[in-house]
Amino acid sequence: MTAAQLPPVAPEVTATLVEGLSPRLRKRLDASVTKLGSRPTHREGDTVTIAVDDETELRLHAPGGVVATADAITCGCLLAPACVHRAAAACAAPAAALTQELADRPTRAVPGHASATDPSPAPESASTPEVASPAQRAASDALWSAGAAVLEAGVDGAGAVTQSALLRAAHTARLRHLPRAAGAALSVVTLLRAARAGDPSYRTADLVTALAELLGTAHRVGTASGADLAAVIGRARRPYSPDGSLRLYGLFTEPVVTDSGHGGVRTWVAASDGRLCTVGDVAPGGVGRALGVADRAVRLGDSALTHRELGRAGLAVSGATVSPDGRLGAGKGVKAVTARGAAWTEVPLAALWETPPSEQAARALRSTSRYGDPERGGSDLLFLDVELLGAVRESGGICLLALCEGGVSVRLTAADEDPALAHRDNLMLLATAPGTRLRVIGRLVPAPHPRLILLACSHPTGEGTVDLGLDRLRRADLPDPAAPAHPAPPRPGGPGAHSPLHLLERRVEQTVPAGRAALGMLGDVSAETRRIRRAGLPTAAGLLTALCASAAQRDRDPFGRLRPADTDDFAIHWLSAARYTAAVAESLCAAAWEPTQEGSAAEPAVADR
Repeated sequence: MTAAQLPPVAPEVTATLVEGLSPRLRKRLDASVTKLGSRPTHREGDTVTIAVDDETELRLHAPGGVVATADAITCGCLLAPACVHRAAAACAAPAAALTQELADRPTRAVPGHASATDPSPAPESASTPEVASPAQRAASDALWSAGAAVLEAGVDGAGAVTQSALLRAAHTARLRHLPRAAGAALSVVTLLRAARAGDPSYRTADLVTALAELLGTAHRVGTASGADLAAVIGRARRPYSPDGSLRLYGLFTEPVVTDSGHGGVRTWVAASDGRLCTVGDVAPGGVGRALGVADRAVRLGDSALTHRELGRAGLAVSGATVSPDGRLGAGKGVKAVTARGAAWTEVPLAALWETPPSEQAARALRSTSRYGDPERGGSDLLFLDVELLGAVRESGGICLLALCEGGVSVRLTAADEDPALAHRDNLMLLATAPGTRLRVIGRLVPAPHPRLILLACSHPTGEGTVDLGLDRLRRADLPDPAAPAHPAPPRPGGPGAHSPLHLLERRVEQTVPAGRAALGMLGDVSAETRRIRRAGLPTAAGLLTALCASAAQRDRDPFGRLRPADTDDFAIHWLSAARYTAAVAESLCAAAWEPTQEGSAAEPAVADR
């Protein structure tokens, strides 16, 4: 049995079942979750049955696809309903989103809480108060405490009981109208479960970002006011605003596959003024559905275009509704008919490639900052004219090196490694054609060197475009393989290539898997802090010293016994270090995209903001 085979369980249901266990059963809960994961399951309609043993069955009833009440989980053992099996099943199942709307995020991302095909614009909520209410501050305090407990224990110690406390705090935050903080808590729980289950797609950096978002948002609820408070609170549903009539031109279509088992596509289009919009179709089904949906009709007005066709054609839309991040609504009042598209070299699409790469990178960083306002909108896409240089081997695999305007070397990577998608095969084939000039579209990867996830490109023959996740190139499409090759540099360049910021980043990430104890046993870190200071990062050196000192700080009572650790103090120091490293990393990323003749002078300007 895997988590994907079980229906999502509402956070409050999991928390209620875990809280109802006796202390003895709570100690056995993690082992029971692991044991239950090896048992066979059977689905019939809205009910999933798990064979606990040869004589006992556990049932999860999920009308509408979600287990919404504790009574919907029943067990046939003698100790039911006070048995550990019900709570173990809830902890093994995915946590249901706090709203019923479907996510539509980039490939392999943690699902969000809204759909690009919302049937109607979300109603505007009441005006946000100047300061948070006492109930909201209490809910944010509970989220802070639960997040600090995760940081204290680390992945290894954050079992089902710790996760249930976080789910309870998330449910309370949702009831107190704090959707952004509640969503961050659910993301932490999802990533914790992936880490403990050994999910190959799990990355420690993702959990660091989610945990810092949770702690930072919870901390700001009590101090923010006015517009800042509105950003911290967030929105339970994505708002769609009327946008009148739009003339849209297709750019490309990308497959979307999420870790929760959802699959589909997202088609990018541009308005006449250069604004980017998306039309998506994502639902349960994984990579198989992503490949199939590409050839289905777009759910927008009366258009009969498929997603693949829209990526190369156009639409005339009346009564359009658009969310802040550019997603087109598909309400009843929206009318759309097929229109002529435009080549990437024609107006208005050609203008997207005229902006210098450094300006595009800075814009993408502003709109997709790790801890920025999720409602700010914007796109992380870059539009570049490049010359392919060849393949470069990295610790994580092979990427494609290219040269763009200003002499900047860019590393192009595949959006998804799944062999059912064409990303990896197309990238490897393009790597065999150095000297080829292409017009490409990619997603910015924040890194101390220029890096891009390759999504679409002009066809090597100059005829049309290629959706690199869906269309497969052939060797016959490439120019003469005897074309002159350019030597690929062995290491990425850029202002941040040799920055010692990784010394602080490593300690921030080291805390997440093993908890506070991992830093408390480090001892003297003066050698690392001296190296950081010599690089012109005194703030980073101070943060590292304070973080390690806070981790090792344990007071004793008059009898020599250790007092309980101050989790709040350590969480504050860890959060400060995490937010600082993210801000400096984004600055270094922006500087790395500057033309090479300016690159050497860029580092001092961004070294220690």
